[in-house]
Amino acid sequence: MLRSRLATIDDLPQLRAIMALAIDTLQDDFLDPAQVRASHAVMGLDTQLIDDGTYFVIKEDEIVGCGGWGRRRTLYGGDHSAALRSNDLLDPSSEPARIRAMYTHPDHVRRGIGRMVLALSEGAAAREGFTRCELMSTLAGEPLYAACGYKRVVEENASIDGVIVPLVLMEKDIADDG
Repeated sequence: MLRSRLATIDDLPQLRAIMALAIDTLQDDFLDPAQVRASHAVMGLDTQLIDDGTYFVIKEDEIVGCGGWGRRRTLYGGDHSAALRSNDLLDPSSEPARIRAMYTHPDHVRRGIGRMVLALSEGAAAREGFTRCELMSTLAGEPLYAACGYKRVVEENASIDGVIVPLVLMEKDIADDG
């Protein structure tokens, strides 16, 4: 049975291992090997999400997935991608919350983990007054987000040492369920 809880700093070794495995494995049908390698530069965990109490882990006997949301301006990127990060707070009355850093262990895909993280994140953001969420999706993640009501806004490309990694900005209106 899947259970959720907020992530802690003690979870970092497991979270980073799941992220690396997910990046290296789940994008193979969408990106070439150079793009998969380059993805590590723009993906990963921003530990500010753990500090803010907005990052979840999904567990069975061990962590099988993770993800969360942000009330800060940063849309995507991990601790190592400082150029993408901003600690400025968003205005819930006029700006969307950010869905961030969603990963599922490759051995546990298609079991509802991503949907669970989205529901937890959207619910928490709505309780803080946000009426919309947005995210920067990989091509591998886009089908899940579209199935959960996210609409494509614009395609963007990240360029990492001359390697282009395609990304998709998506958004969704949310309502306060709490």
